[in-house]
Amino acid sequence: MVRSKARIDRGTPAERPAVVERQRPSGRRARVARTTKETDISIELNIDGRGDSQIHTGVPFLDHMLEIFARHGFFDLTVQASGDLEVDQHHTVEDIGLALGQTVREALAEKVGIRRFGAAACPLDEALVNAVVDLSGRPFLAYKLRIKQARVGDFDTELVHDFLLAFTNQAAMNLHLHQVQGRNPHHIIEAAFKALARALDEATEIDPRVRGVPSTKGSL
Repeated sequence: MVRSKARIDRGTPAERPAVVERQRPSGRRARVARTTKETDISIELNIDGRGDSQIHTGVPFLDHMLEIFARHGFFDLTVQASGDLEVDQHHTVEDIGLALGQTVREALAEKVGIRRFGAAACPLDEALVNAVVDLSGRPFLAYKLRIKQARVGDFDTELVHDFLLAFTNQAAMNLHLHQVQGRNPHHIIEAAFKALARALDEATEIDPRVRGVPSTKGSL
């Protein structure tokens, strides 16, 4: 007996549901230059990008994290930075956080039409990190990463907190970052940057239901 395969009627091309791509604005962009006796930083950001990046900070691990941030947030990001790395990485990492936060704030301008809130959970092997973002205009960082190791390669893991604090202060955003679990410091930090990127992508997205800004105060 010959068994015939059941035919699945998927409909004609005209009957099939159309794939609707997420609509984004043409481009909310900003460029910030920050120069001090310790660092020289230039950042260009397109909130409504495709995740392309060109990152050169002199700190390879930070380059990797910023590339991840751009890719998973669909931000086009260019960072050129030099700093007094002969002293240590602190000035460079913190000042890049400051400049990136300022760039985000300027690119969003009056924040008209944005969702404002965003949340994401990202795993990387054994690590899992939650990020919740509120583009409220009131900076606050709740940092709950539990990284036991002092270094990843030659990168000081304490600088993750310093970078994010500088970033949230200048972006004027509320960020809650919670590590659910994790052992490997690289995995924990990478999961955190991915979760932050996805949460910020959601928070910056234009919601057609929003009139003006999503706040009873009328401004963010």
